[in-house]
Formats: sequence, C-alpha cells, structure tokens
Amino acid sequence: MVFLGDSITENWLSDDPALFIPGRVCRGISGQTTPQMLLRFSQDVIDLRPRFVHILAGTNDSAGNTGRATFKMIQDNILGMTETAMANRAKLIFGSITPATNFSWHPGIDALKPIAAVNAWLKVHAQRVRALYVDYFAALSDGDGVMRPGLSPDQVHPNAAGY
Repeated sequence: MVFLGDSITENWLSDDPALFIPGRVCRGISGQTTPQMLLRFSQDVIDLRPRFVHILAGTNDSAGNTGRATFKMIQDNILGMTETAMANRAKLIFGSITPATNFSWHPGIDALKPIAAVNAWLKVHAQRVRALYVDYFAALSDGDGVMRPGLSPDQVHPNAAGY
C-alpha cells in the first residue's frame, strides 16, 4: 500500500510510525499540489505495484502553493491519478482534505468553501469508481471547518493526536 500526498502524509510517518509496517510506503512530500502528485504518480506509486493507493491531496492546492487552483484543476488531477491506478489494478482509497483554515505561508486565504466542494465531489467520485472514502475532515473538524483544539499545532497539519 502506498500513501501518496503532501506534508500531511509525510508527517504521518513520523507522528504515527506504527501505521507504516512493512508493505506500507509513505510518499508524502511537503508543499506538493495535485499536479505535482500526478506527475510523480507512476514513479512513486505504480512502479511499486501496490495493491492499494491512499491519496490524500488538495490542501496545498487550496493554499495556492503552485498558483490559483480551480476546482476543475484539482478534479482533473485526481481523475488522472484514478485512471492510472485503475489501469494498473491498484485499489483506491481517497482521504478527504483535512480542515485547514490558517495557512501561515499564505495568510488570508479562505479555503473553507473550496475544501468543502472538493470533499463533496471526492466522496461521490469514490462511490462512482468503487473506492473507499475516508472522511478525515469530519473526524478532525470542530463543526465549523476548523481543526479541533489539540489535534494540530497550526490549524493545518495534524499532530500525533490528530493522526
């Protein structure tokens, strides 16, 4: 199983190392957006021939890390990863974008509505392609789209308790 994502996935390895037993590979790279993940999908996922791929992506798109990202851009990149995984018989697990309301590296961005829109689509998309959808947003949110107290040092990245 390959876990593909950004810093939220990358940090998971150090904050919850027991999850990454032999056979589970962490391919999180801090700061990455969905187009960057799509570009490395073959090398970081398909070349490893996983039975499962867990995709947790979209936080940095919402933060504008590689410029303005529209809903359609994020959707197209996830569709590209989906098609590649399915063509290579890797079962898909989609993680919702986690609550993120305070991007210290890009202050002033309101990501609540974009994150909600991607998560709603991702849930339907997962059902459509017979994939698993894991709702991290619901598990970590205070109900207003903010990370619950005690689960994040910066309202974006989960801490050990958040994982």
